[in-house]
Amino acid sequence: MGIFFRKSFKVGPFRLNFSQSGISYSAGINGARLTSVPRGTYVTPGGNGIYYRQRIGSVEKKQPRHNPRALKNYL
Repeated sequence: MGIFFRKSFKVGPFRLNFSQSGISYSAGINGARLTSVPRGTYVTPGGNGIYYRQRIGSVEKKQPRHNPRALKNYL
C-alpha cells in the first residue's frame, strides 16, 4: 500500500489539481469535463458514478534512453 498526495482547488467550473504526477487542470459542468494532465488531454462525459474517459489529440512518445553500458556489452 502506497501513500499518495493530491490537492484540488475549485473555482466555479474550473478545477486546479496538484498531485505527485504533476499539475493538472479541468473545466466543465456536471456531466462533462475537459481535463489536461501531464500525460495528455481527456474529455470525460458521464455522471452518477459512471464515467467514460477518452484521450483527445496525440501525445509525443519519448525516445528510449541511451545506455552506454548496454551498447558496450553488445559490441
